[in-house]
Amino acid sequence: MKAIRFVFCLFAVLMLTTTGGRAAAANEDFHAFLKKFTSSASFQYSRIKFPLKTPIALLEDDGETEKTFPFTREKWALLGEDIFTEERIADEEGGVYVSRFTVNDPMHKEFEAGYDESEASLRVVFELIGGKWYVTDCYTDWYNFDLPVSELEETISTIAEENKAFEEMYP
Repeated sequence: MKAIRFVFCLFAVLMLTTTGGRAAAANEDFHAFLKKFTSSASFQYSRIKFPLKTPIALLEDDGETEKTFPFTREKWALLGEDIFTEERIADEEGGVYVSRFTVNDPMHKEFEAGYDESEASLRVVFELIGGKWYVTDCYTDWYNFDLPVSELEETISTIAEENKAFEEMYP
């Protein structure tokens, strides 16, 4: 009886490791995903989980009241390859612009860009879901507290124009 139990356990372990190995091999390569994500508007839209986790928060015209909006497809500014270049650049005024992956785990990645010692102007969160990479959250300076609620529609319109140009170059 012990021998049968031992063989069964050994078989179960073998099956789990074999299945686990196949699942890991089936996961999409992040660098290949990012290259396609930044070079195809239709692919980019298909790999964003709208609405994003964090809503857009803006101030009302009174400068005190906060109003939130879901971060939906119409508000998304398409991201090109140059956005995700990791670099550190000193400008003439002494500021340092830093763009890098701040979290680089096998199933979760976060990219941030902005001036050193200040809030990031861009933060994009990627998660591996079902073996495929998706954007699940984003913060962008397009929608920060300096943007009054009354100017939201104009900003969305500007983003739509820029997205149209991106879509023409990278369908």
